[in-house]
Amino acid sequence: MTLEQKIGQACLKGTSSRSKGLSEELKKEVRMGLVGAILNLTDPDLVLQIQKIAVEESPTHIPLLFGRDVIHGYKTIFPIPLGLAASWNMELVEKTSKIAANESYSRCINWIYAPMVDIARDARWGRIAESPGEDPLLASRLGTAYIKGFQGNDPSVPGQILACAKHFAAYGAAEGGRDYNTVSMAESLLRNVYLKPFEAAAKSGAATFMTSFNDTNGIPASGNGFLLKKILREEWKYDGFVVSDWNSVTEMIPHGYAADEKDAALKSASAGLDMEMTSLSYANHLKILIAEKKISEKQLDEMVRNILRIKFRAGVFDNPYFKDREKFSLLNADALQTARTAAIKSCVLLKNENQILPLKPNQKIAVIGPLADAPREQLGTWVFDGNKEDSQTPLKALQNSFGENNVFYASGLSHSRSLSEEGFTAAITAAKKSDVILFFAGEEAILSGEAHSRANINLPGLQEKLIAELQKTGKPIVLILMAGRPITLGAVLPKVNAVIMAWHPGTMAGPAISDIVLGEVNPSGKLPVTWPKEVGQIPIYYNHPNTGRPADPKTFVAIQDIPVEAWQSSLGNNSHYLDAGYEPQFPFGFGLSYTSFSYENLKIEKAVLRNNNNSEKLNVSAVVTNTGNRTGTETVQLYVRDITGSIVRPVRELKDFIQIELKPQESKTINFSIPVSDFAFYNDKMELKTEPGDFKVWIASNAENGLEGDFKIE
Repeated sequence: MTLEQKIGQACLKGTSSRSKGLSEELKKEVRMGLVGAILNLTDPDLVLQIQKIAVEESPTHIPLLFGRDVIHGYKTIFPIPLGLAASWNMELVEKTSKIAANESYSRCINWIYAPMVDIARDARWGRIAESPGEDPLLASRLGTAYIKGFQGNDPSVPGQILACAKHFAAYGAAEGGRDYNTVSMAESLLRNVYLKPFEAAAKSGAATFMTSFNDTNGIPASGNGFLLKKILREEWKYDGFVVSDWNSVTEMIPHGYAADEKDAALKSASAGLDMEMTSLSYANHLKILIAEKKISEKQLDEMVRNILRIKFRAGVFDNPYFKDREKFSLLNADALQTARTAAIKSCVLLKNENQILPLKPNQKIAVIGPLADAPREQLGTWVFDGNKEDSQTPLKALQNSFGENNVFYASGLSHSRSLSEEGFTAAITAAKKSDVILFFAGEEAILSGEAHSRANINLPGLQEKLIAELQKTGKPIVLILMAGRPITLGAVLPKVNAVIMAWHPGTMAGPAISDIVLGEVNPSGKLPVTWPKEVGQIPIYYNHPNTGRPADPKTFVAIQDIPVEAWQSSLGNNSHYLDAGYEPQFPFGFGLSYTSFSYENLKIEKAVLRNNNNSEKLNVSAVVTNTGNRTGTETVQLYVRDITGSIVRPVRELKDFIQIELKPQESKTINFSIPVSDFAFYNDKMELKTEPGDFKVWIASNAENGLEGDFKIE
């Protein structure tokens, strides 16, 4: 290969997802062997046309990769990733990603930019919608499941495609939840929390990695040699290739890290970035930089070797034209049923006062709210190829389930941000005719996702005011939330009788929600993030350090408890807010059911474990019983606390979870077996070690409760 052709392999060319057609300039560049991959080309005929140019007319005959953002489905849209995370169901996640891969392949896409495995502790951040939540273990398992679904055991098999773990790294920790913002954190926190899902992705064979937009401790990710060389290549032995995010190489100039485009190319190539997305610093400057001996051709060879290795692994040399793609259909019956199941298992029941849910099929219901019949909005963020015409909305599904004569519909608000009360009268009229109100609230799809951070995360527009007016009718209210993030509900919770968090559930939102409210299925979702009471509590997450003065319910002083002209004091002497307290609205791992579960009889096989024995494990069990009268699924969670460490340790860490289904009054002994090595962490010297000492363990239904025991590592 010539120098120019090598540089071409490091260039990902593409345009907006809305663009159509092939430019003559792009055809010429491909014909000359100056392009390695193409982004956002969605017409299969055009894909095959330009692939033919690459394979048959270019001097290298190297096939192209064709990339696309397929984040939670191609045509069949599944719940947003944060919603799918609430299922805690890895088999389901793997199946949804396999369907997404099959549908994408059928449209001549062989590389997608998923999964996102960024840890997110700030619900203001718009891209929390795409994240697996706040916990590194859950995120690691989810990322592994996505990658297995996308790539299968062999990504060269027709119907499988290349995955891309993103955004490397710490993008979810952007200051203030503002997208693209800076990140500052200790290396131990980076390694112990934010890098863990990426390490799992690398070990599970993710073909590619994508760098993030943010800087971490002053170094933008696309020029960060510590991340790309030391961590990814040297420590993890990663052999895939690394692509930048959109224009993130040249965005190092406004970051203030690169002086100009040439400097950006130098810093990214030197740091180990293999392929540049859309910006042209590599195309314009790598040849000059090599001539100036600022970058060696050997470095470029290594970049190209990484890219070609993945192209061979993907089978594109043997199958450049997507053979057998006609075998994979869009929106088929299995895909739609899986989307329905995924939406059901993603829903989290947050409140169910006096067991108002499930409803009875003969009840008269008022269906109100801006998201009850919004087919586009229920699909959520990052949906380029899904069509609202394929959506089945809650209104239509409820009319089918309850009968049109028993459903009284009024949107009340034309959209989630509406400031008009014009529809209030019709909504109140509909409510008065009903036995119960189903209010569909939340955010439109555009209010979450990339570049859609919010300083306040309450219900936008006049939704809260409409709920307050509906409460005056005296009819019970079931609040069904569709949103890309947790929503602060302080003013709303007392006014409603039940709450279901449905996230943005995707194509089959309607039938899924109808199944849940009618009791055809029992909700089983659990929160993958901590839910704040107020935005001022953010960042809020369960696995926080304890502080020297941890919050204590015995000494907590609320703002209204302070006497007028009180003597200046520290008021409780612990870490809390006077107005919001110290507890979240709902803890990580929380989710109700139409049945109930009891936890009893915690047993620890050995209370003292040896640190120098690789086979030593913490074996702990408990009996879980379905104490209700419905079959239900429970996600049993195991948490551990290392009481004293060389650096402060979290108050709890999720170490394992098991999902079980129990019939009424059925009991099951749940056994966990955790290797001692799983208690290792990076200390202040960046050594990964399991330290001796005292530990606590909980088998629990969420991060704030559970059966508690003690053990020791010597």
